[in-house]
Amino acid sequence: MQSNGAGQDSELSCQNSAQNGESSSAGGTHFNGLLVSTNNGNSVGTNNGAGPGSGTSTASGSEVGSMKKKKRLSQSEEDVIRLIGQHLHGLGLNQTVDLLMQESGCRLEHTSATKFRNHVMEGEWDKAENDLNELRALMHSPNAIVRMKFLLLQQKYLEYLEDGKVLEALQVLRGELTPLKYNTDRIHVLSGHAEDLRAKAEWEGKGTNSRCRLLDKLQTYLPPSVMLPPRRLQTLLRQAVELQRDRCLYHNTKLDSSLDSVTLLLDHVCSRKQFPCYTQQILTEHCNEVWFCKFSNDGTKLATGSKDTTVIIWQVDPESYQLKLLRTLEGHAYGVSYLAWSPDDAYLIACGPDDCSELWLWNVQTGELRTKMSQSHEDSLTSVAWNPDGKRFVTGGQRGQFYQCDLDGNLLDSWEGVRVQCLWCVGDGRTVLASDTHQRIRGYNFEDLTDRNIVQEDHPIMSFTVSKNGRLALLNVATQGVHLWDLQDRVLVRKYQGVTQGFYTIHSCFGGHNEDFIASGSEDHKVYIWHRRSELPIAELTGHTRTVNCVSWNPAIPGLMASASDDGTVRVWGPAPFLDTQVVDGLNGHTRGSPLNIPLETHLFTGPQAQRHAPDPFRQPLQTIYTDWTASVICLSLTYLCMSVGRGGGVLKGVEGVI
Repeated sequence: MQSNGAGQDSELSCQNSAQNGESSSAGGTHFNGLLVSTNNGNSVGTNNGAGPGSGTSTASGSEVGSMKKKKRLSQSEEDVIRLIGQHLHGLGLNQTVDLLMQESGCRLEHTSATKFRNHVMEGEWDKAENDLNELRALMHSPNAIVRMKFLLLQQKYLEYLEDGKVLEALQVLRGELTPLKYNTDRIHVLSGHAEDLRAKAEWEGKGTNSRCRLLDKLQTYLPPSVMLPPRRLQTLLRQAVELQRDRCLYHNTKLDSSLDSVTLLLDHVCSRKQFPCYTQQILTEHCNEVWFCKFSNDGTKLATGSKDTTVIIWQVDPESYQLKLLRTLEGHAYGVSYLAWSPDDAYLIACGPDDCSELWLWNVQTGELRTKMSQSHEDSLTSVAWNPDGKRFVTGGQRGQFYQCDLDGNLLDSWEGVRVQCLWCVGDGRTVLASDTHQRIRGYNFEDLTDRNIVQEDHPIMSFTVSKNGRLALLNVATQGVHLWDLQDRVLVRKYQGVTQGFYTIHSCFGGHNEDFIASGSEDHKVYIWHRRSELPIAELTGHTRTVNCVSWNPAIPGLMASASDDGTVRVWGPAPFLDTQVVDGLNGHTRGSPLNIPLETHLFTGPQAQRHAPDPFRQPLQTIYTDWTASVICLSLTYLCMSVGRGGGVLKGVEGVI
């Protein structure tokens, strides 16, 4: 942690024998009215503004002696005490802050900063401007004063307008803001009609809230040695929690970014039992090899295609997440090796293997065949991708066909001589990515008929898929396995280990919360799962007895995944069926209070039905959660003060009501 500008002003270092005289509250009262006196060096008395003898407390001579022998604090210890003081001040524990500063000999902030804070909160703008002159010598950037003055005058101008003092407001605008020659665009906004100004200036009105927001902005220009950045302790704790989550290999839930949903008393660790590593269902309705599976975009359906010439649509139960057969689509004479859902999930396109020249476009709701497309019996249509508008699609194969068609199968455009292995439509609605037999992925623009090379591999690209944000591409490369490419920078990011990949076409996928995970089938009959940042697999799922051709992760339910295999089955994977509350409490700080023997879907899955039926430990009254978080911070703070610094006895009295 940086030194926070120590040494910039001798007054900022801890004074072991000095009394902290500045206010820790916006009102400017020293010590919140707490008076400190000493009697012959033998006792320390406190008086909350009452007469002598009313409520005094004494300390022994040995205690006073120990206070005199306090060690000089290191810079990091000073920083921690100031952070604790700032947080307690934000909770309104001002007497506790005063005691902490007195006992440690530290200053919460520079006296000039305290005066500046008070004048801003009280709306004394002229005095606040004068304070800037005192702060100028303590600041690193000479331009910061101009920016801070602009913010002050802007607040002054808007408050004058709200009070109906139009002439005074115009004087501020013309005589004070404009001469600064800073942020002229903002000046033009402030010069608009008064009726529209509140919305355009994002003005929330005169009062404590807007002045607090102003102070937060002003604090960013001051060195931390003068005034701490707003809510600095919360920021550091949030960063620590986020880092723990990022390092957690099995973290697969969407949690609130605030600190209210976690405990700070335990490290964040998710159990493997919370991860989709366990077989929930085995679907056996296909009677031959299953070549492909794909969840719909809304996660409510699963489509599976098989060598048995059928496509089966499965419905995902919104409460149990069990899959039930919805309908069977028949007539694909060569089998079904690839499926693509339309963006609105209304249609499903099915393609066959290399010797198939036909393509089927099905209405999912009715089960009716809308289009059966075939341009020539010599064609090979093995891959397909939907345009984002849902009105067009592209298809192609290894015999050199590359078409763009409408929903009725009419040919709109074509690209000659491209031997397509796999396709993907980019979100711009113009560009199509296609892997070909030259071990590359190229981008083809159907509007201006231009193309460019994006990815070049040394071995055949059997299939690929692209992340939701369009930045990353996941490739299954013959004899090499799974590779992750950055499409924007056109660089190979990572090679994932473990999977067995020969020359069979295997389809991998992104999945989980925020697409943090990657899953792929394998010729060794397993499903492999990696965290996107780790080359080694975090899970190897067994159960299939032949090659696993395809894996699909539910885009709406992070804890649900499906795999299709040559053994004729589709396996549905989820977390462990039940989880003991002691396991949760010991491994995962954000699920405290979970009842025993509750299906884990109620904890892991984010579907609305699961939330409605599950006892949700996070849906406590807001004040209860806030008290838990506050108590955690105070406990940690006191532990630090008592054990690391050797102080905190006096501070403990001020927080008895909180903990």
